[in-house]
Amino acid sequence: QNLDAASTQRALDCLARFGERLRDFPAAQVRAVGTNTLRKARDPAAFLGEAEALLGHEIDIISGIEEARLIFVGVSRSLPEVDGQHLVVDIGGGSTELAGGTGYQPEKLESLYMGCVSMSQKFFPDGALTRQRFLDARTAARLELRPVAGTFRAADWARVAGASGTIRAAGDVLRELGYSENAITRAGLERLIETMVDQGHTDRLDLPGLSEQRAPVFAGGISILAEVMEQLRLDQLVTTDGALREGILYDLVGRLGDEDARTRTVRAMESRYQVDTEQAARVELTAVSLLDQVAEQWKLTQPNARNLLGWAARLHEIGLDIAHAHYHKHGAYLLENADMPGFNRNEQRVLACLVGAHRRKLTNANISDIAPKGWAERATRLAILLRLAVLFNRSRSYEFPDVLSLRASGNSLTLCLPGDWLENNPLSLADLKHEQAFLLGAGYKLEFIALEEV
Repeated sequence: QNLDAASTQRALDCLARFGERLRDFPAAQVRAVGTNTLRKARDPAAFLGEAEALLGHEIDIISGIEEARLIFVGVSRSLPEVDGQHLVVDIGGGSTELAGGTGYQPEKLESLYMGCVSMSQKFFPDGALTRQRFLDARTAARLELRPVAGTFRAADWARVAGASGTIRAAGDVLRELGYSENAITRAGLERLIETMVDQGHTDRLDLPGLSEQRAPVFAGGISILAEVMEQLRLDQLVTTDGALREGILYDLVGRLGDEDARTRTVRAMESRYQVDTEQAARVELTAVSLLDQVAEQWKLTQPNARNLLGWAARLHEIGLDIAHAHYHKHGAYLLENADMPGFNRNEQRVLACLVGAHRRKLTNANISDIAPKGWAERATRLAILLRLAVLFNRSRSYEFPDVLSLRASGNSLTLCLPGDWLENNPLSLADLKHEQAFLLGAGYKLEFIALEEV
């Protein structure tokens, strides 16, 4: 879908005001995310370029599954703990998220392509509220829920909570009308729908607790909520103020500490794809060591550059679980397309880029095809470091050189290695010569010299 001019300008004006306060904050302390509207936009790059310039920080477009995870974190942190599993429902403008889990860790995540705005535009385009239109909207919601309803219906939820505008508004209206008291119920929603049909039009809605801005999209949201509760057989649902924003904040705090969800995801993928974790650790150690030596010269001092290189090293062999032939391509595909909790789209694309480029040919075209905008040079340089780390760990043991010195100047690299190591490892020397040729294809010159010559 295209971003309309009026909405775009309102968003840019808002981000400009935020930018006045946030521009000088360290990047690690600020996180801005884009959800369904930017996920579905045909060309979000133009908007993002201007938006990021006004805000002074990058804007991450997150997947629907990641949105569901963050909402779960925000809600579960905002409510008292319960024994057992709990479910979180969030109805946004263009998507509906379902997340179930225990404590603060989600275990079931789904994002459905229906929201209060899209549903209202499709089934209540002129604002008329009829019984048949509600039936049609609910049928559409039921069809969307059908593939996932069984999974969520099977659980014995200790608590069901709803977040964001539609659900909070529904809770306020039901309470004010006396249809439900402390929680949203199915019976209360059915009575509310009948009341809305009686009032006949969104312009004539007279519901206490419903804002004028919410009224045009309320019917679509209520249709979704009624079917979520019906199909998942939920007797009641409590409302909460915590949602995506709070989830992002808690996730950011975890990144600054030792609870980074991305690290948990990498560990889970290592297990799922049967990664040789000892080899992954060796490659990670070597790659990060090489990065530390050239980070200043290659402008790779950002914390995320180090993280992404380390994670790529941990996951560079996941493609072997599919096939040995072209395993780097299989790994890149998995990383670009998998649901990876904690990661945004750009981070996944960088990981895919590094893993896909860690062996065989290296060309600027291959990097540019996958790397996010503005990442091509950084991704190429990180890929080169990963390639060298893999090369020095081909023996799958800790037999790489005692001294491994790397210097960078522009697109030139100089490797300093012990002369006796070069003499005693002719296969590694042959690999280095092949690597010289590969790097030339990307416009980089690699030299290696014996330490006695330095």
